[in-house]
This record gives sequence, structure tokens and C-alpha cells, in this order.
Amino acid sequence: MSVDSCALPAEVARKMEGHGLFACTDCGACAQACPLTGAPGLDKVNALSIIRLLLAGNLDEARAARFPWSCTGCGLCARACPEGVDLPAIFLRLRGLADPSQVPPLLAQGVERIVRSGNTLDILLEDYLQVLADLGAELARECCPGFYVPVDRQGADLVIFPNSKEIFADFDDLKWWWKIFYAANENWTVPSHNWDSVDWALFVGDFKTSRLLARRKLDIQRTLGAKSLILPDCGASSLACRKTLDRDEAAGRTAPEDGLNVLSFYDYLVSRIKDGRLQFDPAVHAGKTFVWHDPCEHGRELERYCQRNCYDEPRWILDQVVGKRVEFSPNRAENYCCGAGGGNWPTPNEGVSAYHGWRKVEQIRHSGADVVVVGCPNCRDQMRHRLPRHYPGSAWEVKYLWQVVAEALVVPLKPASEITGLETEARAQWERLGVMYE
Repeated sequence: MSVDSCALPAEVARKMEGHGLFACTDCGACAQACPLTGAPGLDKVNALSIIRLLLAGNLDEARAARFPWSCTGCGLCARACPEGVDLPAIFLRLRGLADPSQVPPLLAQGVERIVRSGNTLDILLEDYLQVLADLGAELARECCPGFYVPVDRQGADLVIFPNSKEIFADFDDLKWWWKIFYAANENWTVPSHNWDSVDWALFVGDFKTSRLLARRKLDIQRTLGAKSLILPDCGASSLACRKTLDRDEAAGRTAPEDGLNVLSFYDYLVSRIKDGRLQFDPAVHAGKTFVWHDPCEHGRELERYCQRNCYDEPRWILDQVVGKRVEFSPNRAENYCCGAGGGNWPTPNEGVSAYHGWRKVEQIRHSGADVVVVGCPNCRDQMRHRLPRHYPGSAWEVKYLWQVVAEALVVPLKPASEITGLETEARAQWERLGVMYE
């Protein structure tokens, strides 16, 4: 079948052709590889069922199905497809074509909020800045004398984008990166506006808004004169951001000299360990066994869209920090998805999402690890909260890679004169921004 002979609307057919839809030979490899095949609540619809509906021209039925909204975008189906059909991209297209009533309300509201206010939770600027000031002061008292969070610093080497849920509630998660930057004596900053790292527009198939969010990040880098951005999120935002602006540049909409430079947090940590700016106490993690969970977006999806992967870097980092590390089986490109990707963590698909994760539960149990290390907030929340609720007897810790690094850091002592200088800078910044500061 070809784009000319199918019964889909011409515009839809052209987009689906770009994802390889018409190369499908109906072999069923996608359904065999997909962790959702047989999941309760999906009415026996699977990846192949959706493809068959589209090839038959049944667009309304395909976009009304629950399956596309339960897909995590893990990419196992695309990896198994002998014809290279990009099934996760097709399912995202269907989300974008769905009736608005089908879009999970929390995702729809999050997209509206981030467009309006720059973050998915509508956190006010004054509240955001106050959290940064207060938590920075806490970290200074705890272990990093003189520490403060620089806001809109011109000429910074790095701009880091927080996740809105960290500003709203998961306060300690911010401190791991901050402690690393302090120890490395990093020249870094956070933006005051449009600071949320996440891209929920991708989850609803709203590619126009996804492009808007990417352009905002590019504008922040350019306005601040920063060298690089770090987006320590689920991977979807950094991947979508890079893909979007690559396409813009190829189409002549973004001048190469203005191009976005998204630095992988893996590459950042590797470089800082290798140049000796991060030192560790080997006793901190002694007695525990660690295992690395390969996030889908940093492995299979990154390979498919960017022709690279991040398999070796996190393993190397862990080996510098922990005493004992084991591997999941399978791992790397064949690793099982946790079940929370594609927007499935904050949506009502908990039952299907938990079903999806049963293989991950078995993986963790068979590994014998005490601590599962992740590079994705959704993976962490899924394995830390949802899977233990649905699979009793699950006893493991889940930590971010940067948390494991920060916990083992030997924080160098700064001279008293430098600490005094930092404290003076902090007071001046917060006074300029109208923020109460201790």
C-alpha cells in the first residue's frame, strides 16, 4: 500500500508516510514486543491493531482507541519492526488527532499552564524565587557555606531547568544538582521565566507547542549568553527540544550560530569527574548493591532519532562512585520500560501503567540490587511509588544518578573570603529581585 492508495485523509496519510506506516507487512513483531499486549482495559487492542486500522482507513476508530494514550513510547515495537516503522511517532500523531474530550485533563491543563505561565503548575514568579532563596539558604547551612542559586546570570557556562514538581514539593531533589555545582565550582544559573524543563505538549501530540517550548529555551540561552543548557528531566523534553530545533535549522528557521546546545547531564558528570572537580568518599555507598535502569528516551529513542545513546556513561559514573554494581537482564537497548513514560505517570492510566511494569518488577527482584538508579523522574516515581503499591513485597530504594553522585561527594572547603563574597552576592541578588532572604 502507498500514500496514494490508502483511504486516510491526504494530510494524515502524508504524515503517517513520514513515519513509515505504509511499509508495514503485518508481521506482528510490534505486538509481540510491546509490553502492553494483553493489558486489561485495552479491549484486546494492541500496536498491530492500530496499524491495521490506519491501513484500512479507519482513522476515527484508531484515534478513539485507548491504546495510543496508554503507549509509553518505549520504542520496543519500533526496535522489533523489520521494516523500520516508527510506531511511537504514529501513536503520538493519533493523540494529536484525538477529540479534546479524550485528552487526559491533567495533561491538557499542564500544557495550557506552561504556555501561559512557563510551568505546568502555574507557580507564581514570586513563589518560585522564594523557594530558590529558601532552599539555597538551607543548603548553605547544611554543607555548602556561601551557596545561593544564581538567577539569570549573564555568561554562565550552564543553564539548568528545574522540574515544576521540584519547585512545588520535591524540594530536596533540587539540592542534589546544586551540591554538585557547588563542589565543582561551576558557573551556572537558572532562568527566572519559562524555567520548567518538562514538555507535556509532546505527550498530547501538540508539536506546535512543543516547538514553542523549545524556542523559549533557545531564547533563554541566547539572552543570557550561556554556553549550554541542562534539562535533567525524563528525556522527552531534551530529546524533543533537540529534534525540534534541528528540524528548524534544517528548514532555515534557525541560524546555525544561534543553535541550541543541550548538554547531556551524563556528559556533564563524566567531564567533571574526569577533570577532577568532583571527588568522592567510597565509604558512603559501601555495603549496598546498585543497578542502573536504562531510560527508554536515553537509549532506544535517542538511538533512533539522534544516532547516539547513553548506555556507557551512567555505568562509568556509577563505577566511580559505588562499590558494587550489577546489571539488569536484559539491559541497554533491550531493557524493559518502567511503564510510566509517554505521560502515563500523571494520567488516569494507573492500572495499565502498573501492568506494563510487571516485567520491570521481576527484573529488579532478580537483579538482587538494593538501589535502582535512574535518570528520569517518571521512572523514579513509577518504581518508587506505583509499582510497590501494585506488587506487594517490593523492597528497593530508587535514586537519581545525580543523587547518588551528590551523596558521595567530598565537598571542598572554600576560603572564608570566598564564602563572604558569595554571601554578599546572594543578598544583592535577592534584594534586587524583591525576595525575602535570611
